[in-house]
Amino acid sequence: QVQLVESGGGLVQAGGSLRLSCAASGRTFTVYAMGWFRQAPGKEREFVVAINWSSSTTYYAGSVKGRFTISRDNAKNTVYLQMNSLKSEDTAVYYCAASSRPSSRTAAWAYDYWGQGTQVTVSS
Repeated sequence: QVQLVESGGGLVQAGGSLRLSCAASGRTFTVYAMGWFRQAPGKEREFVVAINWSSSTTYYAGSVKGRFTISRDNAKNTVYLQMNSLKSEDTAVYYCAASSRPSSRTAAWAYDYWGQGTQVTVSS
């Protein structure tokens, strides 16, 4: 079936940047939205950013707005998350997710497919 594979995580110092990639493979599916969630140790998975596939409308969590940017490359079937001005509180496992039908764009339960996650660690 559908597979989402994240890459690009790593260890950076506060103020640094990383670009995460999420490549979709497997059977074709209708995309309503794709987004990124993150989960820090001991915390619930939280919404980071999402993009509506048809309208390109983006939705950002207040904590990352102005620092993170979501983008996509349809030819490569890939979505990206550019993360700038990273803070220690951004440390988490970042998950790419895709939704196949109209629903909430910020709730994890609304997404059908998930990547395995990629670790982002920001040192201070």
